[in-house]
Amino acid sequence: MNRFILLITVPARGHPATDAPSAELPVNDPLIVSVSGLRGIVGGALTPEVAVRYARAFVDGLPPGPVVIGRDGRTHGMMFATAIGDALLADGRDVIDGGVAATPTVGILVRQERAAGGIQISASHNPAPYNGLKLFAAEGRVLPAAAGKPVLERFESVARERLKAREPGRRRTVDGTAAHVDLVVATVDAAAIRRQKLKVWLDSGHGAGSRVGVPLLEALGCEVVVEGGEPDGRFEHPPEPTASNLAGMLPRIRAAGAAVGFFQDPDADRLAIATADGRYIGEEATLALVVENVLSRTTGPVVINCSTSGMTARIAERYGVACQVSAVGEANVVDAMLACRAVIGGEGNGGVIDPRVVLVRDSAVAMAQVLDLICRGDSPTSLEHLARSLPQLVMEKAKVDLDAKTTGPGLVTALARVAAAFPEAVADHLDGLRLDWPGGWLLVRASNTEPIVRIVAEERDAATAQACIDKARRAITA
Repeated sequence: MNRFILLITVPARGHPATDAPSAELPVNDPLIVSVSGLRGIVGGALTPEVAVRYARAFVDGLPPGPVVIGRDGRTHGMMFATAIGDALLADGRDVIDGGVAATPTVGILVRQERAAGGIQISASHNPAPYNGLKLFAAEGRVLPAAAGKPVLERFESVARERLKAREPGRRRTVDGTAAHVDLVVATVDAAAIRRQKLKVWLDSGHGAGSRVGVPLLEALGCEVVVEGGEPDGRFEHPPEPTASNLAGMLPRIRAAGAAVGFFQDPDADRLAIATADGRYIGEEATLALVVENVLSRTTGPVVINCSTSGMTARIAERYGVACQVSAVGEANVVDAMLACRAVIGGEGNGGVIDPRVVLVRDSAVAMAQVLDLICRGDSPTSLEHLARSLPQLVMEKAKVDLDAKTTGPGLVTALARVAAAFPEAVADHLDGLRLDWPGGWLLVRASNTEPIVRIVAEERDAATAQACIDKARRAITA
């Protein structure tokens, strides 16, 4: 599964300013290290020294060329960007400073500047005390597993003496926003969107999303009402764009008189959507709506991961195109998209990947495609109507903490018990255990980013989906 969890016991050093009281921070949480990045609590397992060591483990394997460094709006982002940048300069590597930038913008910068690779400093949707690093290959995509394994090996090896560079590298600053906006606008009927002059409510959550979200929406002729537009990392609500986290924000959409509400996560690679009356239609609907729009204009394969709602697969079936399924993880989705030359792909967490823009999950792509779908006719189609036209399925999720029963051989045994509890289902082991039956499915897998086991079920109604979750949980913990 290409997942490594290292528990680094580092004494708490005090935390940079966050919106969470330090007494509540689990500073001994493990450092989550994978083939494409790492994540941890700042001042606990994640320190500038650890970040620099990981960045060097990555850059040491790159060919000659500059490295792009970007960051989301977290308060400690500058600290890590400075530490990593200075270390790479001392090693003789040129650095391109992307500043505060959305994760997909960093991918575009890597490709545009012909960089050897890139590093985005972000903990994505994790709470404010966290930060992390996401690695990019020269193609502007998240680092694939094959390239990431040597990075892990170098990171975990005994530190060696470094050769001193004859000359330090050079640093320059490049803003990739305009290029990002232009690429996204070129994928939609911008003139049709501009004619409607929609009012759009955007919550960037005090992350990096406003840097690309606001100019994109303005380029599409929208009146933009922005919440959390300052990328200062002081989250007004928990950063993951789920219904419960956004409950206090939803009424503001209706109060603003907006046609649609968009919610970005801190590094702007995910998008959740709400209707004009403030009804949350979720992240799973984001990809489904985008796929509906793209397939109505072009044809070709679609790629989703194995935890994505069946809505998208049913839309692809209706258009007569293949829907390929990958393991969970952006890099796995991108690998599958490249293999089948997909026209669109993504994950059900609101992460849409359009190969015409960049092979990275991109909230800007999602916003533009949804607006394109809304503005098809002489007058806008309500998002409420579009959401009702999607296949109607209900997804439920749960988590189980890792312990002896759910780690290593224990997890294999637990998955066997789950499979036995659903004898009528067809089993697949692409990523954990996926069970399919007419009308529904269940997935049980170890998380790539947290020390937990995730359980996901989808059915025609909430009660049936929850019953599947409960049955699987009982089997796991038996």
